[in-house]
Amino acid sequence: MAWPLKTIIQRFAFLALVSLAVALLFIGKANIAAVERLRMATTDILAPVLTTISEPVSAFHNAVAKVRSLASLIEENERLREENARLLKWQAAGRALEQENENFRQLLNALSDPLVLPITARVVGDSGGPFVRTLLLNAGQREGVRLGQAVVAPLGLIGRIAAVGDRSARVLLITDINSRIPVVLEKSRHKGILVGDNSAVPLLEFLPSTATVAPGDRVVTSGDGGMLPAGRPIGFVSSVDKREIRVQPYADWSRLEYVSVLRYDLPGMSSPEENPGDLGESRLDAK
Repeated sequence: MAWPLKTIIQRFAFLALVSLAVALLFIGKANIAAVERLRMATTDILAPVLTTISEPVSAFHNAVAKVRSLASLIEENERLREENARLLKWQAAGRALEQENENFRQLLNALSDPLVLPITARVVGDSGGPFVRTLLLNAGQREGVRLGQAVVAPLGLIGRIAAVGDRSARVLLITDINSRIPVVLEKSRHKGILVGDNSAVPLLEFLPSTATVAPGDRVVTSGDGGMLPAGRPIGFVSSVDKREIRVQPYADWSRLEYVSVLRYDLPGMSSPEENPGDLGESRLDAK
């Protein structure tokens, strides 16, 4: 008897479901409020059941997330251990080279560079244009800023002090057409001049004819003339062709908020009687 009953249910189940759906549709059209009450009552009944069912699922998902986090932490810990081991090797090598360098300095009786003390200043103005590329700082003579001092950003040199007031100073950027910076290629030690041309990538000129330059070579200050400290990073060679060599500065000009003015004064290079503010203003006016 069960077999014919099962056959009858299978034959008429689809028709019964379609009829029930049509009936619910008509009931919903006829009395929307009643259907809504029925729906809310059903939801109220099923909500605790769904909440109870969802708790184990949420606990399972949280457990899986914790296991994945633990696996990630184990992997990161292993990576940090390897990195720490490499850094310890470099630290030992650096200390050995530092001691060796100090020994050579003592044997050669070499004079060390003067102490470079930075003055942190905020960029309060930008007068960049097609002919002049400068920045205005909120530090001046009262803070120890002097004409010609180097100005650096976190990643490298950006320019030199061109004009100084009591509470402000103007920076001539290395990209300005009036900028000339003595530099050296860090790898080959060939010296040249970084020449600004009002573009984002200044020119590298006056290199020896035998100099070999390749894209990616680091460019740093040479310290020639005694006005800038040696070894300060500027950028890297971005392009080389037969006519010109371009250098991409490390500084991000669009994000300059705070810079450091380097107090680097060699004896005899600056005169206390000179008014650096007037001199700097006259240079800017001459441009």
